[in-house]
Amino acid sequence: MASDPDCDLVLPCRDEGPALAALLPDVPRDFAVIVVDNGSRDDTAEVARRLGARVVPEATAGYGAAVAAGVAAARADYVAVMDGDGSFDPAELVDLLDEVRSGRADLAVGRRRPVRRGVWPWHARLGNALVVAWLRRRIGLPVHDIAPVRVCRRADLVALDVRDRRFGYPVELLQKAVAARWRFAERDVAYHPRAAGTRSKVSGSVRGTARTARDFWRVLS
Repeated sequence: MASDPDCDLVLPCRDEGPALAALLPDVPRDFAVIVVDNGSRDDTAEVARRLGARVVPEATAGYGAAVAAGVAAARADYVAVMDGDGSFDPAELVDLLDEVRSGRADLAVGRRRPVRRGVWPWHARLGNALVVAWLRRRIGLPVHDIAPVRVCRRADLVALDVRDRRFGYPVELLQKAVAARWRFAERDVAYHPRAAGTRSKVSGSVRGTARTARDFWRVLS
């Protein structure tokens, strides 16, 4: 990593030790990593520290709670957020960061492109498509995914005051960013199978997807 990166990468994690072991060595030098340990029962925190990441514990369960804790701990001018399960290539963050650094966008997001069939289960893909279609129709959202990978200025994100602490966090963020007239940039990002030895809390089951959809619609209502 660079001696003084200007972007903190927040990785919300719960039981992602096997994924972090492969993911963290591939993080580009532009980023300093903050792993938010959201109640892991495995060696997530130990692996993260050993590989040079800063570990922030967050006892309140929930994706939004973990992201909020990471953003609060961040100090760099820019902040990136990405799942820590190995499903995304951190090298693809560089182009997203450049969109914001250059002033072309206030929020740069990734649009998932599965590398093969079965990576993105039908129930999770359908739920995402329905929410995005609703947002595009109702508020003019200019992107096509629920921002699973994103980069923006840290101060701008803090000022946006995203309050959801569950899986509705990215939906609330997108709604508020549109209302604040943020400029968006969207790039395709490869969507890989998550690391062996880990399990998705969202797409790993129909029940998990249903719970996430409930959180999405609660924010939208």
